[in-house]
Amino acid sequence: MHSLVLTTLRRLSVVTISACAAVLIVSCATSPEGRTQLKLLPDEQVRSMGIASFEDIKKKTPQSKNQNIRDYVQCIADAIIPQLPKENDPRLWEVRVFDDKQVNAFALPGNKIGVYEGLLEYATNQDQVATVIGHELAHVLAEHGNERISDQLAAEVGVALVVSALGGDMSESDKRRVVAGLGLGVQYGIILPFSRAHESEADMIGLDLMAKSGFNPRQSVKLWQNMSKAGDQPPEFLSTHPSGRTRIEQLNERMPQALDAYSRAQAQNRVPDCRLSRN
Repeated sequence: MHSLVLTTLRRLSVVTISACAAVLIVSCATSPEGRTQLKLLPDEQVRSMGIASFEDIKKKTPQSKNQNIRDYVQCIADAIIPQLPKENDPRLWEVRVFDDKQVNAFALPGNKIGVYEGLLEYATNQDQVATVIGHELAHVLAEHGNERISDQLAAEVGVALVVSALGGDMSESDKRRVVAGLGLGVQYGIILPFSRAHESEADMIGLDLMAKSGFNPRQSVKLWQNMSKAGDQPPEFLSTHPSGRTRIEQLNERMPQALDAYSRAQAQNRVPDCRLSRN
């Protein structure tokens, strides 16, 4: 099986490079952290997809009935949004708190932020919630959505080229085995590692963003310590998220820069005061 895959890959190497080179040249970009990205979709298309996804989530998941929680999350988002490089007017963003116990939040292209009530069980103060919202906004700033879709499209094109190149000199069962093997390699060799890179990058950008907004960046470490109590996680090499330990190490490495930004924010009177009654 291994030699069969290698033989197929050798056949594909020249045609794959020739077919993809022009696309890659015009589609490569650089993330805010300096990492090379593949972005194939127009910005407006990604934005439309984000808006449509948000509307679909709103139809399926009810809004929180707790006005106190809604005001609290809105206050935190309103403090962070002005620090975005563009579209930084809070009035341009829709923030929705969902009546759902899952420990999650998200931001989408098209100026959408969603927070689930369950997050507040682990994000226990404004700085920890700001860590999560900053992280999710960082995904939008770095255009990770476009990149993830583009990576998947590129992977699907690669598998399609394999099917085409196998030709008629192989049995159908051999073809299926090769394609299945390559599909597994694509999933664990390409898609998941890129996703982990996105998550680590969003941690760093989000940390800077929440610190610039006047939230205490030290609380980002406490958040991930809290989150480690949320339950068992898959091994890091099979996960789309870095392990909690990796996250904390990376955040601590970035902390001096974030603390400088935090000090400047406080000196400029950016001191958020978002409170949630736990009664």
